[in-house]
Amino acid sequence: MLEYDIIVIGGGHAGCEAAAAAARLGSRTLLLTMDMTKMAAMSCNPAIGGVAKGQIVREIDALGGQTGRITDLTAVQFRMLNRSKGAAMWSPRAQCDKTRFSEEWRRTLENTWNLYIWQDAATELLFDTAADRPRVRGVRTRLGVEFACRAVVLTAGTFLDGMMHCGDSHAEGGRAGDAASHGITQSLKALGFETGRMKTGTPARLDARTIDFEALELQEGDEHPAKFSFSADTHPVENQLPCFLVYTSPEVHEILRRGFGRSPLFNGTIQGIGPRYCPSIEDKLRTFADKDQHQLFLEPEGRTTNEYYLNGFSSSLPWEIQLEALHKIRGLEDVHIFRPGYAIEYDYFPPTQLHHSLETKLVDGLYFAGQVNGTTGYEEAAAQGLMAGINAHRALKGEEPIVLQRDQAYIGVLIDDLVTKGVDEPYRMFTSRAEYRILLRQDNADLRLTPLGYEIGLVSRKNHDNFLEKKSFVESLISFARDRSIKTNEINDYLKTVGSDPLTQGRKLSDILMRNNVTFDSLRKVLPALEKFIAGNRIPAEAVEEAEIQIKYRGYIEREKFLADKLHRLESIAIPDNLDYSQMNALTIEARQKLARIRPATIGQASRIPGVSPADVNVLLVKFGR
Repeated sequence: MLEYDIIVIGGGHAGCEAAAAAARLGSRTLLLTMDMTKMAAMSCNPAIGGVAKGQIVREIDALGGQTGRITDLTAVQFRMLNRSKGAAMWSPRAQCDKTRFSEEWRRTLENTWNLYIWQDAATELLFDTAADRPRVRGVRTRLGVEFACRAVVLTAGTFLDGMMHCGDSHAEGGRAGDAASHGITQSLKALGFETGRMKTGTPARLDARTIDFEALELQEGDEHPAKFSFSADTHPVENQLPCFLVYTSPEVHEILRRGFGRSPLFNGTIQGIGPRYCPSIEDKLRTFADKDQHQLFLEPEGRTTNEYYLNGFSSSLPWEIQLEALHKIRGLEDVHIFRPGYAIEYDYFPPTQLHHSLETKLVDGLYFAGQVNGTTGYEEAAAQGLMAGINAHRALKGEEPIVLQRDQAYIGVLIDDLVTKGVDEPYRMFTSRAEYRILLRQDNADLRLTPLGYEIGLVSRKNHDNFLEKKSFVESLISFARDRSIKTNEINDYLKTVGSDPLTQGRKLSDILMRNNVTFDSLRKVLPALEKFIAGNRIPAEAVEEAEIQIKYRGYIEREKFLADKLHRLESIAIPDNLDYSQMNALTIEARQKLARIRPATIGQASRIPGVSPADVNVLLVKFGR
């Protein structure tokens, strides 16, 4: 029997991050995947990032993960979303060459020391049940090979008993062209794991040669694109490819509605729960029946392919209905489709069965990450994979798990939401889920997390030194702005040009920067001392932007830090794992049931469980508080 420290099942975004992290930290790691040519495949849209998702990718990068770096290397377009809003809402998003993205991930993994790859399907998890608690001891594959290990990270995505649907047709599979995986769910149910079914979908892929791009609305990338990785080893995308906007119409809607009777979504064929925030076109027509049109995004799938992705048109309707409707969209009158859209159902495991480390509560050494936890999205999966890989390694070394707090990272919000609240639909991250989003900006992910990434061993010394240099630049510029006094005659003419009231007396530069429409970049043109300081110290644009954000949002940042400190008090009060809630009659019946099922580790976690009221929290505080 071949032996490894950690086996990662699944070569998607979660599996790739998990395997890379565990191996780089020093664990002998095996990545078990059904197809080595599809590492971190972009099975749905060819993009990374977006609202809140972009923040997650920057956090992954700050911790030493790979997704941000590989995105930069394979991007074809970059946009910073929500620039018109406050800095807490800015969200990076990149269109990628999906083939190159997968190839770069494979190149990375094949050249990672301690990491081995085996192309096969896992069919059974092997357990040691001799002790009081079962412990994972290995994996059996479709080829009949048994691998021994001390920990398993399960990242099977949509492959567990996957079933694809397109109109009246259905077939087993984890995605188009790939077989489903059987056996894993059954072996876990036998140990007492709860499981359920979820669904997701994908739109038709279109042939660019048959699209009238002149009739479409152009959507260019940023004029001065940024990038995801904080590393100096990657660069902003060049020669960007455009995206395009298209729109449905009442005529399109009427055609689609004609097919509802043959839609597996409506005729009872699909039982799984779909994503509310990334609905199929059928769901949109039902939910927003009063809307005459829906906006769709036409996105290139790479530099060397004619394949385009129609974002917003996911469907499981019969292929002929999809094609007929597409032909009624302006610019797509003669479109040819490479393949129609389809829906897929798959098994997942309610994540309340996990610790915050992503280790299961029922089996030692077994970790879940990605869509098997009821999430949707490459970014959410990659974040879970990274943390599962880190924590699996640390557990084998006898070290405490890394658990990110809700005021520390969007990744912390993600995992806490999953473990504490569970899911009743595919979970997607949004900025609104984070109570401390002013603290969790995309620009400061490195300031929040790079020291931790370096401490645990995933961030290189070179990247850590770069981080320290940036931090020094930011601090020196903030100090300069707070100390520098500006006279009225230096600044008033400029203030008029940006629609700001003139000064009646001298003010500190930092005070002036607090005003709307006032930026370091514009001030440099009228304040020679500022220009001399920035240029003379070679302060890069990223550090200038970070310093400006910290100055402008200082009051909001301090307020959120104060609120976060109050949260930490509750997080510091531990609850014994064996507490018998049934005997605590002062708690409501619902609270007793929820607390007994989820078993929160702290009063802070207990306070976030749906159904646990403030009065219930007070009961726990009386018993364990101080």
